[in-house]
Amino acid sequence: MAEFPPRNAADITGLILAGGEGRRLGGVDKGLVRLDEQPLIAHVHARLAPQVGTVWISANRHQARYADWATQVLSDAPAVSGSLGPLAGVATALAAARTPWLATVACDMPWLPTDLVARLAAAVGPDRPIAVARTPGGRQPVCLLIATSLAPHLMRYLADGERRVGAWLASAGAVDVDFPDEAGFANLNTPDELAAAQRSQSSNA
Repeated sequence: MAEFPPRNAADITGLILAGGEGRRLGGVDKGLVRLDEQPLIAHVHARLAPQVGTVWISANRHQARYADWATQVLSDAPAVSGSLGPLAGVATALAAARTPWLATVACDMPWLPTDLVARLAAAVGPDRPIAVARTPGGRQPVCLLIATSLAPHLMRYLADGERRVGAWLASAGAVDVDFPDEAGFANLNTPDELAAAQRSQSSNA
């Protein structure tokens, strides 16, 4: 049963979403693309792990490689597989989690705030079982803290043929949490974005 707010990090399972197809990077597995000599998944793991009790990864390929950065690697459950987007990975993890809370982030956000989960946790309540990060540019729709009791709600949503993250968040009573620093949520979706990040890392070395 979820408590509001979560008592400590041990009550939270962290989930890194790495199940996408990486189309804008030519179909590569985005989490394994290297930045500053480390795969993106390693950068995200380093940011998320201190904020949660354990880290899982949602991945539909290269599961053995991802196992280096997770206590469990989950493929989308059969009931929600088939190009349903990030909510398929979220639904699978919500159903499998043994903690009352699940924190989710994307595998292509190497500079996530180190206080992301704590600030999301401070915003949830009995009528607000989900908190979502918001920057000046808008919502960060996969940077979430979710009560795992919402697993059946999300499964029903997907079973009805829906897949829009924003619509599900609205239906589940999500609350926005403002983060003023846009750079902390920068994601690397294209070769140009990755090259710019690589140049930035090199110049700061």
